[in-house]
Amino acid sequence: MTLPSPAGPSGLRPAPLLLPPAFTGLTVAAPGDAAGQACRLALAGDVEAGTLLVEEREDVIAFAVVLAPAEPLATARRAIFVGMQALADAVGSFGPPEIPVSFLWPDTLTFNGARLGGGALHWPQDCAEGDVPDWLVFSAMLIASKREAGDPGLTPDSTSLEEEGFPAELREPLVESFARHLTKAFEIWSEDGFTRSAGRYLARLVLPPGTRASVDEAGDARLTDAEGRGETLRLLPALVAPGWRDPVTGTVRL
Repeated sequence: MTLPSPAGPSGLRPAPLLLPPAFTGLTVAAPGDAAGQACRLALAGDVEAGTLLVEEREDVIAFAVVLAPAEPLATARRAIFVGMQALADAVGSFGPPEIPVSFLWPDTLTFNGARLGGGALHWPQDCAEGDVPDWLVFSAMLIASKREAGDPGLTPDSTSLEEEGFPAELREPLVESFARHLTKAFEIWSEDGFTRSAGRYLARLVLPPGTRASVDEAGDARLTDAEGRGETLRLLPALVAPGWRDPVTGTVRL
């Protein structure tokens, strides 16, 4: 893999991260766009799977990792659940253990009942559903601080790592933790099958009381309430427009 020079137009340089052997860390110069950069580099064939890009920002922790899927796009999108598991495990390893890290379907991460961030999955636009994509990119963003957002009472639906008492200077440690948990999450999928992997995701999914959930091969969730009535939550439309992202700012909705 050839890395761009620090002064190059891409604005990338090696990141000071302690990552598992399969990963290569790169820093995206501010203001940065880790997800967009990762997709462009993957599309051009300039990076390998395991390349992890981290943005230099104070308001959010944002990063993206290039993946190498081994199945058709129609089922490979289930990687979103693995990425979300790794993100939640990384956040949980630094937060108070008694406070839950949960999901709102399919890609919003909440902490202590408030929106903290989320994940997104990206794939080649010209890839057919039945073809194996050359690459996938999982990206994530967490609110690090809301100091510039004014009175917290005006944005009660969201929270930040700073508000919740997480350690300062958490960007590098959290991204390193994410990489370790991502490796483990994919190992579980590979060794034990997707059913167990989906179960780990569903254990954090916020559901109405008495509701049971399962995930099918396409990544759609099937919900069954206490009276046996069913509902299907489609994955693809949700991935096209992540519910946690503010379309105006491109960051997490406050």
